[in-house]
Amino acid sequence: MAHPRGRPKQRELVVSPEQKITLRQLLRQPRSSRSLAFRARIILECASGHNNAAVAAKLHTTGFTVGLWRNRFITGGLAALGDEMRPGAPRQIGDDRVERAVRLTLEEAPKGATHWSSRGLAARTGLSQSTVSRIWRAFGLRPHRSETFQLSNDPLLVDQVRDIVGLYLNPPHHALVLCVDEKSQIQALSRSQPILPMLPGQAERRTHDYKRHGTTSLFAALDIATGAVIGKCWPRHRAIEFRKFLNQIDRAVPAELTVHLVLDNYATPKTKEIRAWFLRHPRYHLHFTPTHSSWINQVERWFALLSQRQIKRGSHYSVRELEAAISEFIAVHNEQPKPFVWTKSADAMLNSIGRFASRTLAVQGTTNMSEINDSGD
Repeated sequence: MAHPRGRPKQRELVVSPEQKITLRQLLRQPRSSRSLAFRARIILECASGHNNAAVAAKLHTTGFTVGLWRNRFITGGLAALGDEMRPGAPRQIGDDRVERAVRLTLEEAPKGATHWSSRGLAARTGLSQSTVSRIWRAFGLRPHRSETFQLSNDPLLVDQVRDIVGLYLNPPHHALVLCVDEKSQIQALSRSQPILPMLPGQAERRTHDYKRHGTTSLFAALDIATGAVIGKCWPRHRAIEFRKFLNQIDRAVPAELTVHLVLDNYATPKTKEIRAWFLRHPRYHLHFTPTHSSWINQVERWFALLSQRQIKRGSHYSVRELEAAISEFIAVHNEQPKPFVWTKSADAMLNSIGRFASRTLAVQGTTNMSEINDSGD
């Protein structure tokens, strides 16, 4: 009798309590490979009674992949979830040589330079340049890259972070939260030769040199609820210009609303003239960011959009032309504004800062001990 046509019957999968514990540990361990954690998740979902199609839809994979690892687990258990040996020539470079290349990259600098190049390290270790590059990629090392950081030493850091993040995550009712800051010294620059437009197969081209035509300063206020922006350019960024901008905000905001202003911790908002203005307008409440923490002010993210989309690649032959371009960007943005969604809690941010500070202090302590040892020699 012929077997009925159709898909083969799905093999029964049985996972013991001990195996479930091990599979869940694979999910929780940050050092386990992503592929192994994914396979463990497939087996746990299958053990819950779902068929291959349902598991594939839930995990955004294919039914073939789910069936493959289901069958391998049924046949070989937990050990079958690992990668099989792949064909190919045996590895020529031992772990000791890999360790030496990594150690040199992290702990030493070449003579006459601040960091290693792949060719320089290859010459030092006797490895090929491609091998050095593969080792760097495997360990996430990028000696050519350098990033900046600045830890805030503000004694009110914790309180100010909780205050401002609380405004973002739980804004008060019948009130407006505005992130206010200035983008000063925006240069009106024009390239020394005409910009060549983009063509099929050819990126836009411009000269590296430019001519300066003056500067302007932009004061901006971002409504965190709607994403709309109030902005105005002035030739200078003194207290008198900031007071004029506050008057502009006051005219734009309905009189019945309380206004919470998130401000950077710099001198202009603290001058006698500005303090007097806020005393005459008691509906305004000020929230200052910690020192060296302007990233918590959401208007900085909008400034980045302005630079990226309008200023950086623009060519302006006068300050008036630059200010017109900025005003146009604000007008177009306000036609369909979108707020920036703040998702990270104050506790999560402070924990991240604490972990980074601990690592920084550990590195600094290691460096100091190394300097002491070197001086002792």
